[in-house]
Amino acid sequence: MNRKLKLWELDRPTTESFKKQPKFPVIVILNDIRSLTNVGSFFRTCDAFNIEKIYLGGITAKPPHREIQKTALGATDSVDWEHVNSTLEVVKKLKQQGVKICSIEQTEKTTLLQEVSSLDNDKYALVFGNEVNGVDQEIIDLSDYVIEIPQFGTKHSLNVSVCGGIVIWEFVKKFF
Repeated sequence: MNRKLKLWELDRPTTESFKKQPKFPVIVILNDIRSLTNVGSFFRTCDAFNIEKIYLGGITAKPPHREIQKTALGATDSVDWEHVNSTLEVVKKLKQQGVKICSIEQTEKTTLLQEVSSLDNDKYALVFGNEVNGVDQEIIDLSDYVIEIPQFGTKHSLNVSVCGGIVIWEFVKKFF
């Protein structure tokens, strides 16, 4: 028998100890994400994968907000975050600091997600774009990599927060 664990058996860190533990060198940048539930989902995913920080860029909503909290389940308190008016400016700043910028997008020349395991173990910023328009072209132009998730169906589209979970996991796997 393989018994399911109870919540109190999961040995979860407190918010205070989580904030103090070393983070994986991965930053998430949300470029004009319009859905508050998507924002909340990113917070929860970034908590689960011990991400360094989330930048909420442009029109992306920021906590506190009831709709974000519904999906974040308290992760807005554990994950370091900052709202920035210009996503492009934060990308420029991080690039100057030596952070590798990775736009998650479909373009003419991409790195397929399964190939990220061969990238160096640098610090990465993963840019996720607006649900309709994707990542801004100016940000794509500054990116070190454009990462694409291979897809085999008719839509060639994933919900941005689902995409986030898939991509963030691939990058986190590089560091443990």
